[in-house]
Formats: sequence, structure tokens, C-alpha cells
Amino acid sequence: MREKCLKNSAFLALIALVLSGCAGNEALPSNATQTGAVTGALAGSIIGYNAKGHNKGKHALVGGLLGTALGAGVGSVIDQQNPEPIETGGWE
Repeated sequence: MREKCLKNSAFLALIALVLSGCAGNEALPSNATQTGAVTGALAGSIIGYNAKGHNKGKHALVGGLLGTALGAGVGSVIDQQNPEPIETGGWE
């Protein structure tokens, strides 16, 4: 059981690392909400699926929904703390 938990934790850390590399300010200045929602949905689904019980699909769905809500909430707070970039109009 411990080995399975460690593998899942390593997998989640790898996914979070990959997804965080896609969250730069260059393309979309306010995208922490979207990144948080996707990361939370993925993590919640995996955790829900691996939870104890017989109905793994239901657990994955509930975990994904809760992870989406939590991740989007955290991302929204981050977006509100970061100021919007000022458009300068190109070369100056």
C-alpha cells in the first residue's frame, strides 16, 4: 500500500511540474485560475480513484469536481494578486 501511495505521489508531482511549466505570463496574463482548475481536477480524480471503496468511478468524479473547485479558487486568488501587464504599444 505504501509503495502504491509513493508511486501516485510521484506521478502527481510530475504532472504538477509539467503543468506549471505551461503557466507563463507571456501568453495569457491571467491564467492561474485555469491552470489551478486543470491541476486540481487531475489530482482530485487520481486521489478519488485510489481512495478505498468499491465505486472508484464515483470517487474519481467527486474528487475531480472538488479538486477543480479548490484549484480554481486558489488560482483566482493568485490572479487577483498579480497586476495586469500594461500594454506599451510595441517598440519605444
